[in-house]
Amino acid sequence: MTRVVITGLGVCSPNGTNLESFEQALISGTSGIRFQPQLRKLKFSCQIAGNPHIENINLNTYFTKVQQRGLNSSGLVYGMIAGQDAWRHAGMLPASAEKPDWDSGVVFGTGILGVDKFREAIHRIDEGETRRLGSSSVIQTMASGISAYLGGTLGLGNQVTTNSSACTTGTESLIMGFERIRSGRAKRMLVGSCSDSGPYVWGGFDAMRILPSTYNERPTEASRPMSASAAGFVPGSGAGALVLESLESALERGAPIYGEVKGGAINSGGQRGDGSMTAPNSEAVQHCIRMALKDAGVSGTELDAINGHLTATTKDSLEVLNWTKALGIAGSDFPLINSFKGHVGHCLAAAGSIECVATVMQLYRQMVFGNVNCGDIHPEILSLIDAECIPTKSRETPLQTIAKASFGFGDVNACVIFSQYIA
Repeated sequence: MTRVVITGLGVCSPNGTNLESFEQALISGTSGIRFQPQLRKLKFSCQIAGNPHIENINLNTYFTKVQQRGLNSSGLVYGMIAGQDAWRHAGMLPASAEKPDWDSGVVFGTGILGVDKFREAIHRIDEGETRRLGSSSVIQTMASGISAYLGGTLGLGNQVTTNSSACTTGTESLIMGFERIRSGRAKRMLVGSCSDSGPYVWGGFDAMRILPSTYNERPTEASRPMSASAAGFVPGSGAGALVLESLESALERGAPIYGEVKGGAINSGGQRGDGSMTAPNSEAVQHCIRMALKDAGVSGTELDAINGHLTATTKDSLEVLNWTKALGIAGSDFPLINSFKGHVGHCLAAAGSIECVATVMQLYRQMVFGNVNCGDIHPEILSLIDAECIPTKSRETPLQTIAKASFGFGDVNACVIFSQYIA
């Protein structure tokens, strides 16, 4: 069976818009969650969020002059930055102008793409100015716009597609690309996901009253995964991207290898049992974790660390419980576990990919990044695992195998197993 390795990483996140700044923020526990004046003006209860600051990024590096005309899609911009950075990080160049690269493809997911472009278009149409919409309205607002932009910019001739599975999207895209390479249908796949910024994306969650409303003056303290004082998830946005490649191709190119994808699993709880549109079916979560381990040929006791979904809500304790049941491990024997929601908020469709990038960085650096705002671990969690399993500061530690999972609205799940590359 074809081995699949990671040869490139890219990120555009609330606390770092390139790999170096992102890594330093994760190590130091720096949050990218900020007060958003626009949300106060619009009378949101939660007036904080995490969004990438890209004002100093030269978009000429990522878009042609023609592509920049009428560009009004934050998720598309984030995805193009992360995706192209990952491709360059892997030592890859765009295909020649004459012929696509038949061996390389892209699976890049999103939730809502181009919501601000939609709003702009609706106003023009309502004002009878349809002809002034511009030629880019469709491609900036179709869900597959991000994969189409990346595929065309890089000249990718294999599968070019977009997936969408709520908060599971980014992790699912990685597993989809992994399976395509493992089956021999591609040599390289650019995988990842992106999410738009702004009130038209975040408003629905504010209306559901699942966002924290008491931290508007203290934004960096608001997202508190696994904490007794967790008050809801903080919305975020951005993009993460990884280049997956067959080991044979990577060695042939002399490419850097940052880790190996050992296996993964995707499933749904069918909104049965304790599952619903907004809550996970615990049995399905446990089944997904077990199937990922089986696919990877790894036992639960071999996991050195876990990067959970852990959104800083009341469901965090249930997630840890599901991990203990799926692995059959609890107490002091439980792996180290962390969440990056305290650093960047919950980046929705981009969450899985941004967190996959961070998880691979942990593996490559042999370091577990600390949990932010987790000084008061929830007592229900402490009844399951020891406090030492939840690091609050980053620390170097031997890491061979890490699990990363995402669970999304619609009762959908994805879990991937990464390992250190060994020849």
